[in-house]
Amino acid sequence: MGRVESTSLRTWAGIALIAATGLIHLIETPEYLAEMPYIGVLFALSVVGAMVAAFGIYRGERWGWTLGVLVAGGSLVGYLLSRTVGLPLFRENTWEAFAEPVGLLSLLVEGLFLGVATNVFSDRVVASEPGILARQ
Repeated sequence: MGRVESTSLRTWAGIALIAATGLIHLIETPEYLAEMPYIGVLFALSVVGAMVAAFGIYRGERWGWTLGVLVAGGSLVGYLLSRTVGLPLFRENTWEAFAEPVGLLSLLVEGLFLGVATNVFSDRVVASEPGILARQ
């Protein structure tokens, strides 16, 4: 898939945000394993995916950012679905469940990661002269 060019700030922001997503899901995994096991497994998978994505981002790999987008985007969509139309055999249907602080923090962190990743992916590198790369 190749490498991506990214500033140090964007790289470290991406690593911190996707690691925070993984940490939030790690904290919540035991509760969801007890309440609805398949959701707990999805949480555990997002923890693993977030850590692998952070490693890939650190190495400057495009797949790291792509995996991070899948983890953060999937988590964000799952949260919204579970609070609106519901997931199979599971639906949080109270305002308190929607507005729980950990859930809102998760939405914020995931949204920020998606913003940074979008910025990284939209920063195209083109050849301006033979042998010289320039940002466009």
